[in-house]
Amino acid sequence: MRVALFTETFLPKIDGIVTRLVRTLEQLCALGHEAIIFAPQNPPESFGGFPIVKVPAIPFYPWYPELFLGLPRPRLGRELDRFKPDIVHVVNPVVLGMWGTAIAKQRNLPLLASFHTDLPQYVKHLKLGFLKPLSHTWIRDVHNQAHVNLCTSQPMVNSAQGLGIKRVRLWPKAVDTGRYSPSNKSNAMRLKLSDGQSELPLMVYVGRLSFEKRLDWLYAPITQLQGVRLAFVGSGPAEGFLRERFAGTPTVFTGYMSGEELAQAYASADVFAFPSDTETLGFVAMESMASGVPVVGARAGGIPDVIDEGENGLMFTPGDLGDLTEKLRLLLFDPSLRETFGKRSRAEMERWSWRAATEGLLEFYSRARTIHRRYDPPSKY
Repeated sequence: MRVALFTETFLPKIDGIVTRLVRTLEQLCALGHEAIIFAPQNPPESFGGFPIVKVPAIPFYPWYPELFLGLPRPRLGRELDRFKPDIVHVVNPVVLGMWGTAIAKQRNLPLLASFHTDLPQYVKHLKLGFLKPLSHTWIRDVHNQAHVNLCTSQPMVNSAQGLGIKRVRLWPKAVDTGRYSPSNKSNAMRLKLSDGQSELPLMVYVGRLSFEKRLDWLYAPITQLQGVRLAFVGSGPAEGFLRERFAGTPTVFTGYMSGEELAQAYASADVFAFPSDTETLGFVAMESMASGVPVVGARAGGIPDVIDEGENGLMFTPGDLGDLTEKLRLLLFDPSLRETFGKRSRAEMERWSWRAATEGLLEFYSRARTIHRRYDPPSKY
């Protein structure tokens, strides 16, 4: 199958959407399919042997300068025509994805869209609440032009349907259990994350340091739980604020990590602290669980689709910092419970492979093509 992907975000940026895309592209290559990627700003020239079309973009400044909005160009249509796709997949369509949608509809091509971010909620967090009704209408109308829409967790399926998006299906979750494993536990990494106090309970957050992740909520537990250490692994627009907020607390900021170093960071912690209440799935939670480290996450968004509460992790009520602190206390100071949850977390993640998720995606591509043939057949003239 020949797949054209229009994505609002791609390498070198690293987030949950990019993780899903690069793992999917690896599997598409292994399965013998062809792809072309349209991505904004400054992506690599290719990935996994697939060409990448660089799209000029402008930053969403000052609200979210790490997000680049791809600018429409007639050249994109010419590149698509040369590739001759069997299906067009628009990823989290906003600007570039909207343009990809328009190009696909203009050429009467099968179209699949995937819903990764609850945009109306994000504009609220970015203090752009006046845009919420517009973003609601925009997302609904773009997605409803697709023959199939995919969401990455069951709660997000419900959210998409609540926005009025039709033809919604679940894109199965997946995690790399080879890369992320309990075997990556490292005494040297634990010393780094704990600022040399590896014998103390250690909670870790991995991911972007951005305001919508609610990382400031971790100030309550780190100041109330005696003898506990906290490490933030990652960087982002909220880093300066967080460094100032957590000054004087037993907290380490490591900056971005990747590869073996990142895998060691996950596996060397006692608990993964994940306060974000805006996740559509939560890949970092899955990577921690694959590493045998249980998660305390918010009972919101896609997290309940990852954590089996009371079996392999714990959840807290968003905004209730007492509840968050208590759930972290339970795991940080109970090694037996932590070990039990860690083993169950690993076992659960072993059920979800990227090959199975990609094969499921290919079935949805075929479904979109079938719906297209049935309801939007190519013109005979």
